Amino acid sequence: MAYVDLVVLLVLIVIVIIYSKRFQTYIFGFGMIDILFRILNIINGFIPIKEVRTFINTYIPESVPGVINVYTKGVFNTVLIWAYVVIMAVFLYYVIRIFIKRKKI
Repeated sequence: MAYVDLVVLLVLIVIVIIYSKRFQTYIFGFGMIDILFRILNIINGFIPIKEVRTFINTYIPESVPGVINVYTKGVFNTVLIWAYVVIMAVFLYYVIRIFIKRKKI
């Protein structure tokens, strides 16, 4: 039961890889996974139902960097965190590019 959060993250990443064919879709999928984890953990703080909180605490990681920090140490951890930063920077670039192209609010 110790690796549940890692398994959930890996399964979601594999689904994104299987589903997508373009680099941009990989980046969007990765960004959506991290945002989903963060939103669920914020909501978890406001849910009074103990069973739901236990489920989220057990099966949903707090974020991608949280999983990286739990299961890696040293230089490998640093490399993975920087890879995460680069992926999220590319994600932000794509989001800003889409926002600028649409210009309609």
